[in-house]
Amino acid sequence: MRLNQNTLLLGKKVVLVPYTSEHVPRYHEWMKSEELQRLTASEPLTLEQEYAMQHSWREDADKCTFILLDAEKWQAQPGITEESCMAGDVNLFLTDVEDPTLGEIEVMIAEPSCRGKGFGTEAVLMMMSYGVTNLGLTKFEAKIGQGNDPSIRMFQKLHFEQVAVSSVFQEVTLRLTMSEPERQWLLEQTSHVQEKPYRDGSAGPC
Repeated sequence: MRLNQNTLLLGKKVVLVPYTSEHVPRYHEWMKSEELQRLTASEPLTLEQEYAMQHSWREDADKCTFILLDAEKWQAQPGITEESCMAGDVNLFLTDVEDPTLGEIEVMIAEPSCRGKGFGTEAVLMMMSYGVTNLGLTKFEAKIGQGNDPSIRMFQKLHFEQVAVSSVFQEVTLRLTMSEPERQWLLEQTSHVQEKPYRDGSAGPC
């Protein structure tokens, strides 16, 4: 999505930056993992295909993607590359043509050392806040593999409720509708987040 290509979101644990060609090699290495392929229902791609996918996602109006960086690592070492700080990604898919206020959200903490630290929780909160304030979203859905209990529990803690189970796709659908109290709660949870201009290839804190 072109809308977020110049946007950096700075949180306490994670920094969200647009998915650029700089991030593709590390992302490609992650997606060789059979575990991640299973959890994300993804097929392995060649490096060339991964570059083409990155370019496509940047241009598509119905996909908003940020790469998660480990904020502590990113801020502690001036000049460090973003690729060496990568922890995962978070996505919004705006694919319901009948309801432009609905976004499907997904998060992946691909780097094993970054799991269990609250990175995914903060990234989802930051992405929902971005969706509400910049994209006009009022509803979010998350589709998660039935065996991915940690992810299901995380979304439930963020007030998502289970609305469907698909035995065919072996996935659970959870939904959150942003009532005014939920909106206020979300904005409070993300009040610390700073939105800054992103410069492609800027490999250090602003």
